[in-house]
Amino acid sequence: MERPPDAAAPGRRHGVTVLVLAVLVLFIDGYDLFVLGTAGPALVAYESWDVSTATIGTLGSITALGMPVGTFLAGRVSDALGRRVPIAAALGWMSACMLLSALAPSLFLFAASRFLTGLGLGALIPLVIALVVDWAPPHRRSLHAGIALSGIGLGGVAVACAGRVALPETHFQWLFAAGVLPLILVPLYAKLLPKTPPPHATAPDLATPPEALEVTDARAALFAPARRRATLAFCLASFLGLVLIYGASSWLPTLLIRAGYDLGSALEFTIAFNAGAIGGTLLLSLAADRGHQRSGIALLFLGAAVAMLALTTHQPRWLLLSLCALAGLGTLGTQNLINAYVARYYPPRLRGTALGFTLGTGRFGSVAGPSYLTLVTALFTTPDAAFYAFALPALLGATTMALIPPRART
Repeated sequence: MERPPDAAAPGRRHGVTVLVLAVLVLFIDGYDLFVLGTAGPALVAYESWDVSTATIGTLGSITALGMPVGTFLAGRVSDALGRRVPIAAALGWMSACMLLSALAPSLFLFAASRFLTGLGLGALIPLVIALVVDWAPPHRRSLHAGIALSGIGLGGVAVACAGRVALPETHFQWLFAAGVLPLILVPLYAKLLPKTPPPHATAPDLATPPEALEVTDARAALFAPARRRATLAFCLASFLGLVLIYGASSWLPTLLIRAGYDLGSALEFTIAFNAGAIGGTLLLSLAADRGHQRSGIALLFLGAAVAMLALTTHQPRWLLLSLCALAGLGTLGTQNLINAYVARYYPPRLRGTALGFTLGTGRFGSVAGPSYLTLVTALFTTPDAAFYAFALPALLGATTMALIPPRART
């Protein structure tokens, strides 16, 4: 007897394709996230631009200034027009701006190119994660989101390895030139991404209260009585998480050098930071699919606080690397799981808008993070002060997770 065709097979194939492409795109996002921190010491040493350590924090904030705009727009556009075309557009825009950073002849033009890059970077995460969760099996949504978001950590490892090999002998702008390579992914995305969402991404959400379904405006639906507290808590958690991520990505190598480590050692710590985020995100995504999102994220925030405080002490090298890995898990890994939690918490018709709004609001933390560390390092000359400063938003983040009400089971 001939076996009937598996109707779910095309959906599974599309899901795998979406996941692979998502990892590639977020790899690029992660590369750009950590390229400024990796190039920071070489940028400070570049006499032609007369850059100080405080300038590194300012450049990080300038990059982040464009991100909320891109994130808010991406969330609204993706729910209205789909994910496919906006992702390709954001990817092409970001790559072109990275090329401008590589060619900028002055610090002013370099800063302007970083702001423009931030517009594209801000759009990518909500677009990509909404797409991944749309195509993921319902019982594996956190895992698929975690796998996609591990691309950010892989990008951070890649740029740290590139910096370890190339710097300080090679001009730091060559690290930014690699950002033009993703342009080749744009036609690939346009060809391979499904043109229509899967049926379960458009089905009504049985866990949504009837009164919330009556709200037709997506942004207003996020603040319907059934969701208001959760939306505000997610915004605050994302803000605190991005304070930690962008503070660490812009400052960690420079802080470690100020603490007495050489450039090679500082970049190895950055690699450990990202490796911890990758491994931890994947493992904890499995726990999140079993319903432990809130408690898991709160524990990760606490882990970040412990790691940053412990980095102020002199420890054996293996332990310092382990602490950097825990710091990566507690900062970048935490934000990855927050994004995955938002994607699961809201119904499909609000998924893109919810990710865009909560992450867009949180993006102001990416602006504040580098400047926050700049202020701390200006006020306190001891390198330990910056590590203490990291602990405060981590503790506040753990407290914030308790404010999110459990979502009714579908």
